[in-house]
Parts: sequence; structure tokens; C-alpha cells
Amino acid sequence: MPTRTNAARDTNPSGTGAPPRAQSNSYRDSTLGIFALLLAFRIVNALTLRTFFQPDEFFQSLEPAWQLAFGPATHAWITWEWRSQLRSSLHPALFAAVYRVAAHVADLCGLRLPAKAELLLAAPKVTQAVFAALLDCYTWKLAEKVYGRGSRTALTTNLGSLSELRLSLLLAALACILRPTNALIWLSISIPTLWQASQRLRYVLAREILICGSAVLVCSVATDRLYYRVWTLPPLRFLYFNIAQSLAVFYGRNRGDYYFTEGLPLLLTTSLPFAVIGLWQSLQGPEPEPFGSAKSDRPDNTTASSQDATGGRILARLSWTVTAMTVTLSLISHKEVRFLYPILPFLHIISARPLSRFLPPHAALSHKAVILFLLASNVLLASYASQVHQRGVIDVLAYLRHKHETRNSLLNTRSSTGSNSPAVSNTTVGFLMPCHSTPWRSHLVYPEISAWALTCEPPINIPLSERSTYLDEADEFYIKPGPVAWLRGNMEDVQTIKASGSRSGQHWTRQDPKFKRKYRRQWPQNLVFFEQLEATLEEYLEGTRYQECWRGFNSHFHDDSRRTGDVVVWCLDGV
Repeated sequence: MPTRTNAARDTNPSGTGAPPRAQSNSYRDSTLGIFALLLAFRIVNALTLRTFFQPDEFFQSLEPAWQLAFGPATHAWITWEWRSQLRSSLHPALFAAVYRVAAHVADLCGLRLPAKAELLLAAPKVTQAVFAALLDCYTWKLAEKVYGRGSRTALTTNLGSLSELRLSLLLAALACILRPTNALIWLSISIPTLWQASQRLRYVLAREILICGSAVLVCSVATDRLYYRVWTLPPLRFLYFNIAQSLAVFYGRNRGDYYFTEGLPLLLTTSLPFAVIGLWQSLQGPEPEPFGSAKSDRPDNTTASSQDATGGRILARLSWTVTAMTVTLSLISHKEVRFLYPILPFLHIISARPLSRFLPPHAALSHKAVILFLLASNVLLASYASQVHQRGVIDVLAYLRHKHETRNSLLNTRSSTGSNSPAVSNTTVGFLMPCHSTPWRSHLVYPEISAWALTCEPPINIPLSERSTYLDEADEFYIKPGPVAWLRGNMEDVQTIKASGSRSGQHWTRQDPKFKRKYRRQWPQNLVFFEQLEATLEEYLEGTRYQECWRGFNSHFHDDSRRTGDVVVWCLDGV
């Protein structure tokens, strides 16, 4: 009479002899171990990142989150998208909660202001690192579905399938609410799935899609009602403003082939050849094979063949989704490489099989050398992009923040008022840069740092016929009328900041009030600009009390000529 162990071995498709429960526990432990490693890597990466990539990583999440957490008096920069109700409040609400928790922890621990500021800087980075690690882990799990051993595939598809489906649909609906173009991905996946499903399964899928989608929509509408104080549906307004009113093209137009000739190469870098081969093979319908093994090595060729066919169908579906997403986005005039980010995990999985075949267990030395070169190139590119390129626009905010802390620390040390509340001195900053060149309140932190910058509001409610001549504030500064004319028309008279040797600014203001003109900006204590503007400002502000007090490397090259060179700070009276 067979024992329970033998019965389990007989029903186990992998033929390993381990009971299904033990195998499930082993797989779970393995997954947790991999997630822990990924999380550690992502946290280290997030906390050591020193460069700037896109304004949206700050202005579409952290700035509204900062205002939501600490109130409008903290002077977060709320862009036009939020004033026009184009964005869902769910995303900043998450980071607002993170900010509140971090601030509460800092208060409980009695952290001083500089340490609290560092904690507020780190908290959203660590939060995003958790999301990135989850994405990495589930990308690996999806690769297991396609390429992994049969036993693992069977276990992950059979345990809790309905609950996993609901979680997937909830996350899909949330992704579409946060970024409406994500609907292209889920339509590409769900329509063929519904078409090929049996009538009963089609009913279950349609029911779950309706329930999960409605739940997320209701939650989103309720949250947006609380945030905007009016009933609104941001995804529809997003499509209306960007497509119906064509406001997206205000921020740039690109060629129709941009994603194929620039976007995908930038996204994939050294894995591009393998992704192209993998896409072609997957669209042809070949069956994937497990890494480092042959079908003949499997104990159950029928089961293995079935699982290979399932993996092939998944690869084909992913490939068609990548193709549909890229082609559809190519039809839109405004293109950015980050719009393709949602399909990057698909591309990694698709490129895995050609890569594994290029480097089998006993690969030729030349193949190993090629892979080593590609890997080293990728590491160098990643290091340069995360530690060097565009680091000045991050470093300058750290300089301004630390300078503000030092000034107020000295002020409180010298204060003899005996007040329990420390005296606070404001720090004023003006950024003469293209709009959104730096992060804002999420990095300045202190509301006492009073800052302004050039804006780039789009031509909302301006007829199409008049948009060709429209210039935002940054364009007016750089193009028409130009830097010197803009400074003359928008800043106080330069005589108010002349050096003491040629009479002080106070003297000129007393003699003639026109030098302190109404509705014009006062010259700030700190003037921040790119090196490209330095010669112009040296000529215009010659003889004033401004002196260079900080300079930081930003980039060796830049696609925007206005952002070339170092980041420079001039301080009034050199302080």
C-alpha cells in the first residue's frame, strides 16, 4: 500500500518527490528571498540617486502631495494640470500619507530640523523603491510563468486564481485612472482573452472587470471630490485637454518614427538586439523552452509541451501588446520615452529567450566576451545617468537648503530674546532657468525659503489660430524680448542693488521712488541660473552687489541649449 509521500510523488508533475505543500512553501520562501534582495537594491539605488530626469517625477506627485500633507502655506508648486483637474488625486494622496507619517516619526524622535528635512527627502524615495522592487519581483514571476519549470508554473496558476484575478483587475483599473493611456495595454491584453475564452469564463471575466473597475472608479471619484472640492473625472479631462485641445503639442512635437528610432533604443540600451529578435520570434509563434534544459529532459513530455504552448501564447500576447502600444502612441504628436515605461517589463521578458540562447551554459568565449561588454556598458551608462548627468539641479537645492539651515542656526545662536520659539529668517531665491529645471518644495523643504521661477503655462482657452504666436514666461525670457529686456521689464531697477562704492540701493530708492517699482520682483538673495546665461548676467549686473557663491557641475551635454554648462548661484553681498 503506497504511503502519502508516494502518492504525492505520483501526482507531482515535476517528479521531484516533494509534496505539493512543501514545494509551495519552498517556492514562497524563494520568492520572498528574491524580493528582499530586490528591495535592498532598490532602496540603495533610490537613496544614492543624485541626478534629475523629468519634472513630472516631482511636479505631478510630490508637489501636490506636499501641499496635501502640510497645507498651502508651505508654498508647494501646483502646476496647471492640477488647477485644471487633469490628474487623479490618488497618486499624491499616497505620498501625502508618507509625508505625514515621516513628519510624525521625526517629531516623535525629537529630530532637529535638518535631520527632519533629510527624512522628508528620503521617505518618498523609499516608498517608490518598494513599488519598484514589487515590479521587479512580479516581472520575474511572470518570466517564471513563461520560461520556468512546470511545477512552479502549475503552482502559481492554480493557487488562489480568482483572488489573483481580482487583484490584477484592481491594479489595472488603478493604472488606467492614474494614466489613461495605460488602457491601451489592458485593452490589448483583455480583448483577445475575452475573445478566446469559453462562454462561462467570458462571463466571469466580464463580471470581475465590471466589479473591480467600478470599485476603483467610485473610489477615485470620491477622492477627487474631496481634493478638488467639485465633482470631476480627471481621465476624461486629461483626454479632452491633451487630445481635443491639442495642448500636449505645446510641450513639443516629434517625428512619427521617434519611438522606433529613439524611444526604444533609449529604453532598452544594450538589450535592444535581443528584444527585437524576441519580438519577431514571439509574433511568429515559437514555443519557449526552459533555460538550460531540453524538452527531452522533462519527466512528462505532454505536460511540458502544454506548458510550452502556454508560454508561447503569453509571449505572443505580450509582443502584440508592445506593438499595439508603440504604434498607437506613435500616432500622437507629443512623444516622450517615458510614455513607453509601462511596457518595459514585457520587453525584458521578451528579450530573455534570445539572450539565454546567445549565452548557453557552455557558450563560446566570444559570446561571453560580448555579454560582458554589454553588461559593463549598461552598468557604466546607469552609473553616469544616476550619478553624473544633470546632478547640478539637485545639488543646488541641497546647497540652498543647507545655507538656509546654517543662517538660521547662527541667528538662533546669537539671539538673546529668551523666546521659546526660535527666530526664523527668510531666504529668497530666484531661478532664471527654463521652467521646472529643478525640483521644488519637496527638496527646498522649508516654507521660509521664498522662491520663484520662470513659468511655462500652456495656451489654455486660446484659439488654435493664435497659439503659433503664444509665448510663455520662459519663452519671453529666452526668446522675445530676451533676457536683458525681460529683466528690465520685470525686476526692480538694477540701481537698487548697486555696490556701495557707487551709492547704495537705499540711496537711489530715497532719491527717486521709480527705482522701486510696483508689481516688479525684488532682486533675491540668491540668483540661480545655468552657465549658458552667465555672460549675459555679468554684463547686465556689472557693478551690483551680486557675487558668485556656488557653482556645481550639471552635465557634459544637453539637448536643450538653455540648460548647458554648470549651475551657478550668485548671492547678494556674496552671502
